[in-house]
Amino acid sequence: MFSPLMKWMKSNNILPRISDTERQALEAGTVWIDGEFFRGNPDFDTILASPYSQLTDEEQAFLDGPVNELLGMLDRYDINRTRRIPDEVLSFLKREGFMSFLIPKAYGGKAFSSLAISTILTKISPVNATVGTFVVIPNSLGAAELIKHYGTEAQKDNYLPKLAAGEYVPCFGLTEPTAGSDAASIKAEGEVFKDGDEVKIRLNFRKRYITLAPIANLVTLACNLHDPDNLLGKGESPGITCVLIHKDTPGFESGDHHLPIGEPFYNGPLVGKDVVVPADNIIGGAEKAGEGWRMLMEQLAGGRAISLPAGAIGAAKVVSAATGPYSMIRQQFSIPIGRMEGIESKIAKINALTYMMDGARIAACSAIDNGEQPPVVSAVLKAWTTEVARQLGTDGMDIFAGAGVMQGPNNILGPGYSSAPVGVTVEGANIMTRTLITFGQGATRCHPYALNVVNAVEADDVDAFRSNLLAWFGHFFANIGRTLLRGLTRGWSVPMPGNVHSATRVHYRRLGWAASRFSMLTNIAMFALGGKLKARGNLTGRYADALAWMILASGALRRFEAEGARRDDLPLLHYSVQYALAQVQDAFEGIYANFDGPVGAVMRVLSLWWVRINPIGTLPNDALSHKAALTTQTYGEQYKRLHDGVYFPAADRPGFGRLFATFKLMAEAEPGLQKIIQAQRNKKLPRGTPELLAEDAAQQAIISREEASRVTAAYAARLHNIEVDVFTPEQYFETSKGQSGIYFGVPPAAAKTRHAPKAKTEAA
Repeated sequence: MFSPLMKWMKSNNILPRISDTERQALEAGTVWIDGEFFRGNPDFDTILASPYSQLTDEEQAFLDGPVNELLGMLDRYDINRTRRIPDEVLSFLKREGFMSFLIPKAYGGKAFSSLAISTILTKISPVNATVGTFVVIPNSLGAAELIKHYGTEAQKDNYLPKLAAGEYVPCFGLTEPTAGSDAASIKAEGEVFKDGDEVKIRLNFRKRYITLAPIANLVTLACNLHDPDNLLGKGESPGITCVLIHKDTPGFESGDHHLPIGEPFYNGPLVGKDVVVPADNIIGGAEKAGEGWRMLMEQLAGGRAISLPAGAIGAAKVVSAATGPYSMIRQQFSIPIGRMEGIESKIAKINALTYMMDGARIAACSAIDNGEQPPVVSAVLKAWTTEVARQLGTDGMDIFAGAGVMQGPNNILGPGYSSAPVGVTVEGANIMTRTLITFGQGATRCHPYALNVVNAVEADDVDAFRSNLLAWFGHFFANIGRTLLRGLTRGWSVPMPGNVHSATRVHYRRLGWAASRFSMLTNIAMFALGGKLKARGNLTGRYADALAWMILASGALRRFEAEGARRDDLPLLHYSVQYALAQVQDAFEGIYANFDGPVGAVMRVLSLWWVRINPIGTLPNDALSHKAALTTQTYGEQYKRLHDGVYFPAADRPGFGRLFATFKLMAEAEPGLQKIIQAQRNKKLPRGTPELLAEDAAQQAIISREEASRVTAAYAARLHNIEVDVFTPEQYFETSKGQSGIYFGVPPAAAKTRHAPKAKTEAA
């Protein structure tokens, strides 16, 4: 019975066909908490027991020392205007080891944890992405990481110390004009030949969108390797291979720039015509020829959770840190705009989703540091944090309004808003990650039985096919019953984890209920669509949405418990998990409404109405939005804790520096201001702007002279803070004088008069 069934399934494309490159991707990394959601009955005790680490003393000292010193050196506006990083900044990056985080200490590196690298990038990238790329690229997929894991001993001894010292500035050449998201289809070619007694490779390639390409002197090139005489012993077509190229190699051209949207980080093309390098330049030597794709998949399995999510979440934290204060500084209709519900709702969303994403970031990096390499979770972190951060940046710009759209040294959010599409695009465009990778890879890789069944069919192993298929059917029917029971009880039948805050138990019930439905729907899709599932991008995208928001919600819950279940953080937790479950609900409704064929007709007629009238989640209400917004509208311990890791410039620095200084002044003046307002209510002082009555209040001993000074200083700072940059015609039309480039703003000399050069960092 099972042998004919297996042959029928294979011949009729019932199961997805897996190419060699897909198999390498599927076999890379590990299954982590994503497997709990595909199983349909997540063990929340296991999820809550997963690591949630802290930085070591050495890592924290680096963050508090060299990182803050670096950021104090930067003039973001001038770097963006001139598109140049000052030489002293580059020297500092190299001297202090900013390019060595991945490299073992034996080779001169810092050997920092994934969490430390992520946290450092979270702090640097929002301040200046151009400088940030000099930290991101050397400490992500590229020469150092690949040589560390796969290089020969000679390669490690030669390259790693020089990479650690910044003597080599690396870049990674993968993307091509015809190979973007479909990176496995690269056209770059390397042909192995013999030159006397030496085996060499002749390379021809054209790469683009390569970060640091214009100034890199060591390129890791991904190419398709051909070896017609089998000189390397890996066959005539070994396949995708990673090869090192030095900048001065004849035939190799670099130095031209693309001009990225937003912040002008160094990015450009790489072109090679008959570039000849020794075969020893293959990372790992001849033995690793043809293993380049496997190397990339193995390192991206965890790596995608580090760099880009760090930049996105860092940007979201800055938006959160800035919009709360600005909403109280900026007043209209005689009240702070932050007291208007339309503004308040956006601030609440910014605060809560930032809280959730940062929790997911720390949990994922902690898991990676403890041996996990979860490709599906990494894909979720990359795609959804960059997309959500883009949305939050837009919300922040709406709140800042004119102060957000007027460019200049005092614009806090504009550069990050403009640069947001970069994170959405690189390391796999989010559209592809959502519609192809997250669920397409996860459904096979993370499902408890699917990959075993596929492997059994491909191997003609009837016994393995029988046992796994029967287990799969059992799993399917168990989840149908579990979903029905949890739907009827609205999650009350979900097993609760021990020792969690009572106010959070509802979230575990809803999340467990969502997981059982997700698992049931996954099985339906795999049974009903099989090999056709890959072509249904809109449908798989909805599955990916459901999975992603469940993973992000678990990050918020993990953070809340790990940080001591603080009651003042409950509004952020409640808002973020409710928001996430509302997105899961929306994804489920979309799946039921858009499933094709007879199965889809049954789902639409018999099930969709039940899904809609018995929702797993709904969006947060206005009362919760109010509470979540308040968490950043008052300066105090909670504000400082939530924005730990955000760089706060000195008070005399434009933009965020002056905003934060004003926010603190207002907090100091608040007691005296409230006394004036109360005196107005008691008719001891006339109506009008309370701050303008400070002198009268002091004369009547309603407030002290010191309180009056604070009120007056805070009012002056508030008025100054809402001003935007103004340029003279000579400054504005700078390019009309024949200067190269397209620059708008203050010339370097004038800019320096507005800045405090090398200002020291002011702690939150």
